[in-house]
Amino acid sequence: MPWSKNEYPPSMKNLDTRIRNKAVEIANALLEEGYDEGRAIAIGTSKAEEWDKNHPTHKS
Repeated sequence: MPWSKNEYPPSMKNLDTRIRNKAVEIANALLEEGYDEGRAIAIGTSKAEEWDKNHPTHKS
């Protein structure tokens, strides 16, 4: 089941919006590659948090 910005796994509800959106994007890509949902969620969340650390937002 692919997820969206408004429909995502309950385990992602406490993530910052920016991280959650990236996690959904990654998890959906993993689902397309054949990963099961639980594994896609875990990997997507981990990779999104790593991505966020490496790509900080710039505030004025």
